[in-house]
Amino acid sequence: MAAPVAESSTMYSVSIIGASGYSGAELTRLLLQHPKVELQKLYAFSQAGKRVSDLYPALCCNNVYKPYCGESGSDIYFLALPHGEALQLVPALVAAGKRVIDLSGDFRLKSALEHEQFYKQPKSPESVMTYGMAELFRDEIVRAKAISNPGCFATSIILGVAPLFAGRESGIKVRAINCTSTSGISGAGRSSKTELSFSEMSENVRAYKVGVHQHIPEIMQALGTSATTPSFDFTFTPMIGSLVRGIYSILNVQLEESADAEGIKKLYREFYLNAPFVRLRDTMTEVRHVTHTNFCDIHIAHASASGSMVIVTAIDNLLKGAAGQAVQNMNLMLGLDETTGLSF
Repeated sequence: MAAPVAESSTMYSVSIIGASGYSGAELTRLLLQHPKVELQKLYAFSQAGKRVSDLYPALCCNNVYKPYCGESGSDIYFLALPHGEALQLVPALVAAGKRVIDLSGDFRLKSALEHEQFYKQPKSPESVMTYGMAELFRDEIVRAKAISNPGCFATSIILGVAPLFAGRESGIKVRAINCTSTSGISGAGRSSKTELSFSEMSENVRAYKVGVHQHIPEIMQALGTSATTPSFDFTFTPMIGSLVRGIYSILNVQLEESADAEGIKKLYREFYLNAPFVRLRDTMTEVRHVTHTNFCDIHIAHASASGSMVIVTAIDNLLKGAAGQAVQNMNLMLGLDETTGLSF
């Protein structure tokens, strides 16, 4: 566990822009019960004028969604908008001195060319913010005023293999990674789509965006390389399955040298020693082990003398893959213990 942080009695005001989607609703739930923040405004566009409890009765919240018109009265702003929209709103909030945490992909990639290639939208090279993965970039997050929250698939994959890249000093070199990740339907958002209806997805699994998913360059960037000139072979097959929430990733890794299972496990234990939301499991993890939590569970299922490994990870796509990780980042930015409000 991370060392305890001396916390002040300061309360912070928080608002959410794009609060009516699934990630926005999870943020609402987390912030309503957070001991150090006061939830002020919930902004939404298509659902403006409706009460939160009308859309999400389980939240027992009577706040009314309002259209966002450029206000900046809160201390902290979360943005849970479709890709492309935060690019237009974040600069003014940052200029007003607000802390900002964006859940879209608008500010994740350092390369504007890769952003345009994978998101099919242009952006300026300056539109980059601190990447909010606490297990890798905690010090940078603590100092940051604006955070780009990681993607859900990216979180499950990066956390599953990051220790291997930190192990370069001990001679570990990754030759190839082949990922197959299955996401719950909530990962596609709240909008109604025929291909995501019950009759289409019940008892069904299908692959999509193979080789072109927007999280590919994000994963490569976090691992110290790029999608255009990678230092190892990388293949990613995203899938959507007939579950509401969760991501289950099977990571087939090929190392240059033989893989000692006990040595690899020791490396992972040391790497995640101060990561309260990463759990290394000796037995196979499952999606149901992590749903409705901010945990990422990792199981090293296989390591052989030929250098081949199989690593299995599981997260809740709406929490560790979105809202939970965003609150974890907020805690670090405010000097709070990163687990504050996330110990369910």
